[in-house]
Amino acid sequence: MLARVVVTFAVLLNIAVAFLLNLEIDRSCLFDYPVIREIIFTGIRKMIDDYRSLAVFVAIADTGSLSAAGRRLKLSTSVISHHLSRLEKSQGVTLFFRSTRSMSLTPEGHLALDPARRMMAAGEEALDAINAGNEEPVGALHVAMPAFDEQSRLHYTLWDFAKRHPMVAISLHCSDAPADLVKDGFDLAIRLGTMRSSSLKSRRIADFKRLLVASPDYLAGCAPIGSPQDLVEHDFIAVTQIPSMMTLERAGKSFSFEPTNMRVEVNTVNAAKAAVLAGLGIWHLPLGEIEKDVAEGRLIHVLPDWNLPVLGIYAVWPDIGPQKSLTRRLIDHFLENRTKLML
Repeated sequence: MLARVVVTFAVLLNIAVAFLLNLEIDRSCLFDYPVIREIIFTGIRKMIDDYRSLAVFVAIADTGSLSAAGRRLKLSTSVISHHLSRLEKSQGVTLFFRSTRSMSLTPEGHLALDPARRMMAAGEEALDAINAGNEEPVGALHVAMPAFDEQSRLHYTLWDFAKRHPMVAISLHCSDAPADLVKDGFDLAIRLGTMRSSSLKSRRIADFKRLLVASPDYLAGCAPIGSPQDLVEHDFIAVTQIPSMMTLERAGKSFSFEPTNMRVEVNTVNAAKAAVLAGLGIWHLPLGEIEKDVAEGRLIHVLPDWNLPVLGIYAVWPDIGPQKSLTRRLIDHFLENRTKLML
């Protein structure tokens, strides 16, 4: 707390000195404290407004619209528009080309974006430095996670982090579709599978196994499955964002195929599980999601002597500046509990 007070006082003192040295004022007013106070705080208010407007400018550039920037900053669209108009008017330039459907940067906007980003990054770095010595972290995290099984070990680990750090506000978005981390302002996302090359940074925090499963009713009404080749004739469930190609492995051998009989297509893992339980076909699901169903006989492990490749659980974050200390803390928490995360 003392360090925060000292830093704040030093900043205010420097601002005051800068304004007193650079502004053309009547020196007789130096002893008129109300006048000095008004000069200083008018300058401070303008500086704060300028920085806030630049933060809004960066959010609009990242998200592509006023409304999306408002959602990211938790401000109304009218407030976002006000700050952008104020910035453009004060600088005498237009920063965005506007249309009914999109906004794109003007040449002046392109020139301003990188310095504005650096300003934002420097602010985050300064706040991290101030909080570095605090035993109890303070701040907010915007996190994206898969939607399936909200009682999963991933979710429990996040809730444990929240309980340990009551001064950290967590906003959680659950969806099986990949989120746009930059556009939607996420600090961190948890993704499953294999990481493709992208502009995101990532850290593998755990592994997860999948089982190829079907319901007893489905298996009772179709031809026996004795080998991977037999799967070609069977019905499968498709999940929109998951590639249908699959590979089975055993003792150094592998068999890859792409199902052609897609009986049902869904867009969430929860819906795929429900379709398999309903006897509509075969699909591979995370072990942690179906362990109980397999143990209690509601689902049957198809070709148990063959395995699907183990995939990764990744923490990913946008590569747009220094990583927030809170984000690092959450990643470290996941790593400390990695054995509990195995799905």
